[in-house]
Amino acid sequence: MLLMSNFFEKSDLSRKEAESIISDTLQKCDDGELYLENSKSESILLDDNKIKNSSYNSDLGFGFRAISDEVVAYSHSNEISKNSLKQSSENLKSTLKSIKGTYNHEIPKSNKKYYDNINPIEQKSLNEKIKILNDVNDYLRSKGDKVKQVTANFLGEQKSVEIIRSGGETLSDVRPLIRFNVSVMLEKDGRKETGVYGVGGRQSYDSYLKDDNWKNVCDEALRIASVNLDSKPAPAGEMKVVLGPGWPAILIHEAVGHGLEGDFNRKKTSAFHNLMGQKVASEGVTIIDDGTIDKRRGSLTVDDEGTPTEKTVLIENGILKNFMQDRLNARLMKTRSTGSGRRENYRHIVLPRMRNTMMLSGKQTQEEMIKAVDKGIFAVSFGGGQVDITSGKFVFNCTEAYEIVNGKIGSPIKGATLIGDGPSILKEVSMVGNDMMMDPGIGTCGKAGQGVPVGVAQPSILIDRMTVGGTKL
Repeated sequence: MLLMSNFFEKSDLSRKEAESIISDTLQKCDDGELYLENSKSESILLDDNKIKNSSYNSDLGFGFRAISDEVVAYSHSNEISKNSLKQSSENLKSTLKSIKGTYNHEIPKSNKKYYDNINPIEQKSLNEKIKILNDVNDYLRSKGDKVKQVTANFLGEQKSVEIIRSGGETLSDVRPLIRFNVSVMLEKDGRKETGVYGVGGRQSYDSYLKDDNWKNVCDEALRIASVNLDSKPAPAGEMKVVLGPGWPAILIHEAVGHGLEGDFNRKKTSAFHNLMGQKVASEGVTIIDDGTIDKRRGSLTVDDEGTPTEKTVLIENGILKNFMQDRLNARLMKTRSTGSGRRENYRHIVLPRMRNTMMLSGKQTQEEMIKAVDKGIFAVSFGGGQVDITSGKFVFNCTEAYEIVNGKIGSPIKGATLIGDGPSILKEVSMVGNDMMMDPGIGTCGKAGQGVPVGVAQPSILIDRMTVGGTKL
């Protein structure tokens, strides 16, 4: 088992000196901490029959934060030394000149861990990883002449963090993370289509790759490309939409999840800011944000402020119950942190962010939903999308979708986009399936220029009315 990084081992700064500078800097503040981080990451890419890129990166540094009322002073450095911490302390003090706050020491403790202290990068040699990527390439190209391009890559990371608060309170975490992605392009009669699939989570590569499990990822990418090769232009107009389980929850994440983050509601820029306790979704719709699921991409033992993660009920049976909070927004909104304070790395400030955002299962079957649709679409997977937090308006591109005609799944369709707004869509959900599924573990969420790993999950759902942008009128 790997132990936590000793951040002061090679520094002229002792832990005791660091604690003294932290306590002195934060004595009149409302909150703040020193966040130390040591990260190691790798990326290996196969493209066009050869290894195109192999990189390894190591990064060490700190972020020092002082908060007074709603003013956040922040300083970071990639050097852990007496001089750099003192300099940061001076910067924070001069930013917050006339402060009178009361430092809140209370951070609940937890001894639960949701992943192992491992470094996935070291568990498999570079040669072993390159061999698997070459095997992926050979396997897919053996599937026939239609296969024109294969891309596959590994992304691995280990992040050690330590959070030191005023008074010497210390919280720490070691976070592994991996991703394995495959993309395959097929060509038939001059038409080219691509299928993409990937898996990942907070565990070792072996969890996904042993016993030739990588073939499942290849087969799925190939299946999606084949479906798209036979697709016809998507219809356009207002119609019923059935969303499949798992990854389509990215729509919930974007259209609803961001609108339930504390900062947007405190600043009253979210469509949900004045709806606490009110009905915001159909009955039967329950949405949670859960950081406590073992080995999942969005899970955290503690967040980036040191607060233990939890399962936060956001919407229960259609009623808005909670927002996701970091410490700053929770304090200003007179509530408590939900363990949702996250940052991309030590160079960035903390923001309230999602972890694993999920709609819980209901009672209906997917088959019942399909039968209930005369004319509509069945959306199985999504690519990119855009959302406006203030209004909840979104546009999503379907990467795998089918038409539904007279209660049966018909031809695959291409070019379908789903258009709507989160608050309205929630009210149009008329059936919630009994088949909740997690996504395969590939999600990254962007906010204010920061990316963090997240997960999503949902059962199949039927949305009674939604605008579909297509290529066929």
